[in-house]
Order: sequence, then C-alpha cells, then structure tokens
Amino acid sequence: MPIVLASASPRRRYLLEQAGVVFEVIVPPVAEIHDASMQPAVLCEHNAALKAMSVACLRPDATVIGSDTLVFIDGEALGKPANMLEARGMLRRLAGRAHQVCTGVCVVFPGAARRKVFHATTEVTFLPLDEAAIDTYFTLVNPLDKAGAYGIQHHAARIIAGIRGSFDNVMGLPVDMVIAALQEESDCGTANHE
Repeated sequence: MPIVLASASPRRRYLLEQAGVVFEVIVPPVAEIHDASMQPAVLCEHNAALKAMSVACLRPDATVIGSDTLVFIDGEALGKPANMLEARGMLRRLAGRAHQVCTGVCVVFPGAARRKVFHATTEVTFLPLDEAAIDTYFTLVNPLDKAGAYGIQHHAARIIAGIRGSFDNVMGLPVDMVIAALQEESDCGTANHE
C-alpha cells in the first residue's frame, strides 16, 4: 500500500523516515485557513484534512497523511512569521511562559472512502529570554519556516525550559499516533482478506 506525505516540511519527512515508514512526498496544492474563531484542535484538524484530501484526489491509490502544526498562546494561533521582526515579537511573547503546540493529522485511506482525523497537544515552557538571547538564537536557527518562530529540534536548550507531552508533536508530527492509525488500517485490511 503506497503512503504519501502531503507536506513540504523536512521535519515531518525526517520523523516518518526515522520511524521506518516508506513514503513519497506530494506538496498539497491548497492554502491553509486562518480562522481565529476556531478552537485550536479544530483548526489544525481542518487544515490537515484540507491538505490530505487535496493530495488524495491526486493519488486515490495511496494512503495520504496530512498534518498542520500551530503554536497557541492566550488562545491565539502563532503560525510561521512573515519576517524577522514578527519572529522576534513571537519569541518575546513566548519568553518565560508556557504555551501549547497542537498538530492536527488526517490520514486518508485508498479511494478516500475512509479517513481518520486526530490531534495531539504538547505544552512547552520557554526560558526567560532577553534581546541578546533572541539574537543568538536567530544566528543559529532560521525562524521563518517554523510555527511560533522556533524549532525544538535545534538548540532547544537555549530557549526551552521543558515540555509536557510529545517531542515529535512539537517538531510537527505525533509519530506514534500516525503509526497507530496506519497499523489500524493494515490490521483492518488483513481481517477483511481472511
């Protein structure tokens, strides 16, 4: 059964590869929605489904995995910053506080007859950061392609005090949950053929 990751994210590719999943990548031809009135989990799941369904139309023979990760603080979503000024503002806002990282996932099974949608939420607490600490972090990490302007996988000790929940989720994909969804479908397929 071919598996397709509907994402341009190198972090999601890395996580699936590390889990031993064999897959191909198709970047979804849709734009994410940004709706402040939606609950975090609902918004992430909706965007994940948009991505997965758009690619499932291109590859009806495959199982397609779509995902969307957002950082939330005070109920507000922080996506990818548009520029370094916005990135700096995001880190200032996160500094010394806890926030949530939510990743929505949609797995569309062959023929798009069935799909599984779920999410994971991890709490991340930042260290207090002054301007010099932010400057140093930005010399080490490009914040512009990362929700919330940071990546937990690079130089995390400089900015993060601790996490409660899945590390992989903060990177962009709750791998254990994805593997469980794929295994569930595999088990269903085996049962149907016995």
